Amino acid sequence: MSDPNIPTEPPDPIRRGFGLKDQVRAERREAYYSPLIEKIRQAGNRWRIGGIELRLAREFGFCYGVDKAIDFAYETHRRFPDRRIFLTTEIIHNPRVNQRLIEMGVHFLGGQYAGRYGIEDVTAEDVVFLPAFGYEVQLLERLRGIGCITVDGTCGSVVHVWKRVERYAREGLTSIIHGKWRHEETVATASHVAAEGGKYLVIFDEPEATMVCDFIRTGEGSQLLAEKFRRAMSPDFDFSRDLERIGVANQTTMLSSESLAIAGMLRSALEARYGSEGIEDRFRMFETICTATQERQDAVQEMMADPPDLMLIVGGFNSSNTGHLCEIAAHHCPSYHIEEVDCLISPERIRHKPAGGGAAIETKGWLPARRPLSIGITAGASTPNRVVGEVIERLASWEEK
Repeated sequence: MSDPNIPTEPPDPIRRGFGLKDQVRAERREAYYSPLIEKIRQAGNRWRIGGIELRLAREFGFCYGVDKAIDFAYETHRRFPDRRIFLTTEIIHNPRVNQRLIEMGVHFLGGQYAGRYGIEDVTAEDVVFLPAFGYEVQLLERLRGIGCITVDGTCGSVVHVWKRVERYAREGLTSIIHGKWRHEETVATASHVAAEGGKYLVIFDEPEATMVCDFIRTGEGSQLLAEKFRRAMSPDFDFSRDLERIGVANQTTMLSSESLAIAGMLRSALEARYGSEGIEDRFRMFETICTATQERQDAVQEMMADPPDLMLIVGGFNSSNTGHLCEIAAHHCPSYHIEEVDCLISPERIRHKPAGGGAAIETKGWLPARRPLSIGITAGASTPNRVVGEVIERLASWEEK
């Protein structure tokens, strides 16, 4: 009898688990669970080490979409022990998780973990896993042409964004995507706009939004915009034509407050140019920041009502949602975005990514000698609790000496 989970002709990705969650639970727990984190949670998210009080954010770490993608990847590995398994790129932005998949024998076709295989090496006998960020439409079509099994780990929040921008395209609105044009999720979202015959423009921040709004109001400066956004817009984008009717969406891991501000700026610019009558036809907005991202941002904001002496934010250096948590905290106290426990080099030296972006740097004198001292800790939605626990254990080892 054929397995109903595996199509004989695989034109569509498999989007449901293989019923092996119980079988992979122990393996997952060993890799990502932290009994110390559970202990601190049960103690009200506070823990004292000598003269240091640690304060955990109310919400941090793996979100539902990340949890689901990792579960699905482990189930896929268990379901196809005799087939080569490929990931199109990082499953999520966390080095610990991606490295563990490599240790399990999964091959990466692209991204920083790419090995000796490319998509040209994939055959109909292989399995290709699509990561939590989603996939470009043309990539999926190529995989369908190969005839391999594809397993879709795309986060449901990302799929929600796709449905929104596809609707914008069908209604003749240009999609303005608040995001990073190189981010895997935004690249995938843009491809779904294009597949529906629509236009898109990716705006990163409020200064870029100001440039676009100035053009909408005046109609001047299209050449400057064309150069500025040359890698962040659909082919043959016409600023005079394609900004008359727009719909706003977001990369799901951006700052919610900034997305709302950008949407307000764009609406005001359209009203200034065309008047408020008929604005509902010219402007649409549906906030697509995922719930988990918002909850983690809100939890940091809550902690900043009574800010700690310093903040540690744990997560991949290329994790967008982790970086935004650092930006929020940095307005209130010294804040350090670290990737792994090894970033805590010593009580004098720390390797971290500065708030607002840029390359990782090393800072001296980061940990004050005074006691008592409060340290806030949070983690991005793709960070395992085990990594957070290891960070706390290192802090404890210094304090106990």
